[in-house]
Amino acid sequence: MMSVDKPLVMVVEDEPAQREVLAYNLESEGFRVTKAENGEEALLLVAEDTPDVILLDWMLPNVSGIEICRRLKTRPETRGVPIIMLSARSEEVDRVRGLETGADDYVIKPYSLVELMARVRGQLRRTRAAAVGERIEFDDIVLDSESHKVFRDGKALKLGPTEFRLLATFMEKPGRVWSREQLLDRVWGRDIYVDTRTVDVHIGRLRKALSKHGGTDPLRTVRGAGYSLG
Repeated sequence: MMSVDKPLVMVVEDEPAQREVLAYNLESEGFRVTKAENGEEALLLVAEDTPDVILLDWMLPNVSGIEICRRLKTRPETRGVPIIMLSARSEEVDRVRGLETGADDYVIKPYSLVELMARVRGQLRRTRAAAVGERIEFDDIVLDSESHKVFRDGKALKLGPTEFRLLATFMEKPGRVWSREQLLDRVWGRDIYVDTRTVDVHIGRLRKALSKHGGTDPLRTVRGAGYSLG
């Protein structure tokens, strides 16, 4: 089972039976799940709550999975979200096309659910390194989740636990814009009521710590949207 901070997986599949089977197995593995039956619905849901992984069927009505993948990978806020393309197309040319469009993995139908779950976890390990005790880097910033230490340009920084979790969240997906509500959900948790202004306070503390030794502020305020790293 996953940790309390359950990753969110989006299933984009127009076949109801396959959609429900995937959702059931993902939830059994400890993931949170959102479901979309077409590309337009998927884009709306992504805008509301960006998932950690997307399982995307190639053959969708109206807008194909390939086009949805292309759109998501061209947007800064969703570029870093892993997409696993699901397709009955087994030719090498189709696989290459899917990967060149931006898919991070390509799984041919019919697939093994056990293998698919392993691929989902593999994508999470790659994008959520801090969640599994790994060392992650962005420019001159190094975060070691296991030792709970942060360095910038080789100098140790002192961060409180909330600032550490904020930085880890930003470093897992550089360039992604996080709304205050998303940061509250990710860093503080859904079961705790915290005013959104609290996010601004801790962002201020994080900025101060990151700039302590004269470094430039790597955090970006996106007017009307939230914050991002880089």
